[in-house]
Amino acid sequence: MAKAFILINTDTGTEDQVLSELKKIPGVTEAYTIYGVYDLIAKVEADTLDKVKEIVSSRIRRLEHVRSTLSMMVVEP
Repeated sequence: MAKAFILINTDTGTEDQVLSELKKIPGVTEAYTIYGVYDLIAKVEADTLDKVKEIVSSRIRRLEHVRSTLSMMVVEP
């Protein structure tokens, strides 16, 4: 199972809307509003690394009001 944590910046004031949309995306297993440099964090899980990449690039990054993302792939022994 491939996993990644995605840090997300949104347009000001749209955090709740983007969070709601994130939670509807298949493969997003957790999503939260956070404080700091980023506005949201999402955990993505899929069978393959390619599927995780597809979810991030085709679904998360294309959500309205998403300004930028930072992907952190989980490395397991």
